[in-house]
Formats: sequence, C-alpha cells, structure tokens
Amino acid sequence: MSFDPHALLAVAWSGWTATWPTQLLAIIWIAWLISWVVASFWSGRTQKHVMTWDSQAYRIPILVGGILFTPWTAQVLGEKPLWQFGNLGIYVLAAVTLAGISFTWWARIHLGRFWSNSITRLVRHPIYTGLIAGMLATGVAVGTVTAMLGAVLISLGMWQKARMEEGFLTNELGADAYGSYCKRIPMIVPFLPPR
Repeated sequence: MSFDPHALLAVAWSGWTATWPTQLLAIIWIAWLISWVVASFWSGRTQKHVMTWDSQAYRIPILVGGILFTPWTAQVLGEKPLWQFGNLGIYVLAAVTLAGISFTWWARIHLGRFWSNSITRLVRHPIYTGLIAGMLATGVAVGTVTAMLGAVLISLGMWQKARMEEGFLTNELGADAYGSYCKRIPMIVPFLPPR
C-alpha cells in the first residue's frame, strides 16, 4: 500500500473549506494560525501557567469544540448547512471574522504591559474577544449544527480561561488595582457594563 499525498490533501481540504466563498474563512483561519505560531517564537514566554488539572475546565470544551468545528466532522456525519447566506453574507461574516482576528493581533502587539494600553481600555481579555468573535462568525457562516456548536464550545472554553486568568491577574497586580480596573472595563464584550 503506497502513501498518496493527494488523498490526504483531499481530506484536509474538504467540506466547507473546499467551496468558495466559505473557503475564504478557512484561508483567514489558516493565515492567522500560521502567523500566530511564527510570532510565538519572538514573543515573550508566559512565566506562570494555570495548574494542569484546573486547566481542563477550559481545555476540554476547546478541544471538543475544535473537533466539532472542523469540516471533517460535518462531512463524516453527512451534515448539511441549515442555511445558505450567499456570497454577500459570507463576505460580511468573513469581514467580521477578519476583524476579530485583527483584534487578536492588535492585542498581541500591544499587550505585555498588562492593562495599561489602549486595547485594554475596551476589554480586559482582548485576544479572547477577537477569537470568540471570529469563531462565532465562522460558525454562523458555515451554518452546520456541528460548526455552530463547536464555535460555542470554543467560546465557552475561552471565556472560562479568561475567568481563570482573572484570579491570576488579581494576585499579580493586587486586588485593589485590578479590582478597580474590573469595575471600569468589561471582561470580554466591549461596551457592556463591567462586572
């Protein structure tokens, strides 16, 4: 039995990633993923992490959501989209996805001084805000139950991770300083009243 790279590529690039304009969403996410991984080589390393067992509270929903989000899950299940937006609708949702992805890059470039810059005057966790917006827009654009459920699970996992980071930031920055900041700035959704 010989290895056929074309068969592997056909499986990897199938479902909603193989037809235009939803293919644009896949291109946006692949470009973001590659750029994010490459940037990790020149960005500062995280000094402290959430303990491994505690991290399961956000890792499991993100992992399960990621599996559901892929086009292969819908393909294996024979799932069809619940709706079709047409080209214009997909382009609008791709723009929302791109805006979310751009927000993550804005945050990555400007974070590092914790919460003393312009982006953290909008939300306390801007990278999660951008990823959640992009994921939800992509899930709606794809329109399958599994993609939407996957986007929601990934978003819930990121929200849970942000909540866990709140405790870390309170300890690192002090309850008075970070608590005051939390009273002024929403955690994930810009322009909502803070907690």
